Amino acid sequence: MDNNPLMPTAIRLRKSERLEITWPDQSTSVISLRVLRKFCPCAGCQGERDLLGRQLLPVVRTSYDGPITALGAELVGNYALRVLWSDQHFTGIYSFEYLRQLAAQHPQTTDQT
Repeated sequence: MDNNPLMPTAIRLRKSERLEITWPDQSTSVISLRVLRKFCPCAGCQGERDLLGRQLLPVVRTSYDGPITALGAELVGNYALRVLWSDQHFTGIYSFEYLRQLAAQHPQTTDQT
């Protein structure tokens, strides 16, 4: 078993609502899909930066014509998750560290249904 404290023990994607992650310390992070899509870490969404932090490529603003839904997700190695969105966007790779930070910055609650 991997002893990486950032490797989730469970990931549950509710495709029209949220992402739920259980961590090795038994804590759970919940991130709404709206927050997850808004903070996509890819260069197209956040802008590409050089080593000094200067922005090289402008941020591409996307309009959402319908509800934010996830079509699916896949693990990227042992460090990240990639989400395929209903707007066909799929280039964002969300590291587990980044997901934990997003959850802390944008707290959500879970219904236990």
